Amino acid sequence: MSIFAIRKQSKPMILGVPKEIKNNENRVAITPGGVREFVKHGHQVFVQSSAGVESGFSDDMYGSAGASILPDIKSVYDTAEMIMKVKEPIAEEYQLVKSEQLLFTYFHFASYRPLTEAMIKSGAVCLAYETVEKEDGSLPLLVPMSEVAGRMAVQEGAKYLEKPSGGRGILLGGVPGVRPAKVMILGGGVVGTQAAKMAAGLGADVTILDISLPRLRYLADIMPANVNTYMSSEFNIKDLLSSHDLVIGAVLIPGAKAPHLVTRDMLKLMRPGTVVVDVAVDQGGCIETCQPTTHENPTYIIDDILHYCVANMPGAVPYTSTLALTNATLPYALQLANKGWQEACRSNEELRKGLNIVNGQIVYEGVAQAFDLPYHQQVLV
Repeated sequence: MSIFAIRKQSKPMILGVPKEIKNNENRVAITPGGVREFVKHGHQVFVQSSAGVESGFSDDMYGSAGASILPDIKSVYDTAEMIMKVKEPIAEEYQLVKSEQLLFTYFHFASYRPLTEAMIKSGAVCLAYETVEKEDGSLPLLVPMSEVAGRMAVQEGAKYLEKPSGGRGILLGGVPGVRPAKVMILGGGVVGTQAAKMAAGLGADVTILDISLPRLRYLADIMPANVNTYMSSEFNIKDLLSSHDLVIGAVLIPGAKAPHLVTRDMLKLMRPGTVVVDVAVDQGGCIETCQPTTHENPTYIIDDILHYCVANMPGAVPYTSTLALTNATLPYALQLANKGWQEACRSNEELRKGLNIVNGQIVYEGVAQAFDLPYHQQVLV
């Protein structure tokens, strides 16, 4: 059990926004408009030079919004009390993270032990976008990027089904007299729903699987006629794999490792040139043969099956993604800055669920279970 004392936030927060350095990660954590909101509330914002350029936001735009520009990533970490990022720190950032510094970003700890151990060692406060959770179980900071990733999964899948890209040579929507491609979507959450909408809109024959019958009823009501719903089970997945051209993994267990619904042996059931896109890869993947790839080298082939497993898919459309992400994160980030993380998490259960690691202790059960590490229950007093 961990007990965190509460202090009143009586001084402005110093917020730092570093440039993302993960391979081909073009997003930035906050727009100039978001910076202006922090400044209006009396906080200081330090943005690393060129942090927003790839998303379409220049240093001058941040400066005009009230931010101070720092020359390098070390300066940002050294200066800030609260770091806002898009993706988790990578190995070269680990040593920059300070004890008791608040990091607010996507972490996906359960998929990568070295990151988990590094943040435990740092003594930082790690509040993960992906586990901030509303009372109804929805994940408000994951939704905007899940919407982007779900739509992109179909966009990329359609491209890689083309013969020059390694696929079967099938047009997703077909043409009159020729059947369209068959798309199988594992999971009927936000990613799966958006993928189904995109695939159906392009004319594909879509099957979406989920373990929740109420969710399948809902999807059956809202989806067009070319989307079919199916109960997710090992038998049904095996039965469908041989007839589908594009398989999209869209399974999420908040804060925990995704289950392997498609195993290595099941690849033999698929036709050569079938494409799999595993959107769940940043949580370990729901297709056993999927390993994280990058936008620079997005695909590989195993048993004649083309795998697309880019862990930061929305980074390819950074302007759209940065605006969508800021829309979602800004209200929560302002609470953290205005109240301090302790008081903000005490007064807002949604934010409290975002706490994953605090001062060297894992306080999110799914992360502890993923690596069989000690779990410390949170008690904010």
